[in-house]
Amino acid sequence: MANDFIAPDGYPRCQWCGGAPEFLPYHDNEWGFPVADDQRLFEKLCLESFQSGLSWRTILNKREHFRAAFHHFDFHQVARFNEDDVQRLLQDAGIIRHRGKIEATINNAKRAQEMVEQEGSLAAFFWRYEPPSDARAAPQTQTTSPESIALANALKKRGWKFVGPTTVFAFMQAMGLLNDHSLTCITRKRVEHARQQFQRPVK
Repeated sequence: MANDFIAPDGYPRCQWCGGAPEFLPYHDNEWGFPVADDQRLFEKLCLESFQSGLSWRTILNKREHFRAAFHHFDFHQVARFNEDDVQRLLQDAGIIRHRGKIEATINNAKRAQEMVEQEGSLAAFFWRYEPPSDARAAPQTQTTSPESIALANALKKRGWKFVGPTTVFAFMQAMGLLNDHSLTCITRKRVEHARQQFQRPVK
């Protein structure tokens, strides 16, 4: 437990929770809990792309601004964005004003529409890459995995952008495709229970 963060309630959490006050509620209520909602999956993958080269704290603090700017990551709406929208977003100080990442988000919204048409849902596609439980490394000891590499490659083949293996692995951690909470973190059992109850999406 020497490497744990002891939260104000006296219980251990993953060490990274101690990095900023806003991390604790995100950790306890979102990180690692399994998600099958396409809009939330799309949002998280986009935010992980925006985070590339930056801290998650920066993105988390701007998340509500991102949601407002991108219609809560409704990819059907984002897919209709044009150059006027790109210019609008480049003037929006509430988000990360990076043209490449903004254009990638619009591109990826179009690719998401195609994926839903072909696969039934984003969730059905992403959850095919859930790692086998007996093949996982110790929690938080890796930044990529064979599954994140495979998923990143599959997305790139479908035309997605800013979805490298590290970005995809962070997405998989957050969306519950694996339980990467530390072994002594009190949230780990809650996440594992949620994963046991979770109905894996199929086409």
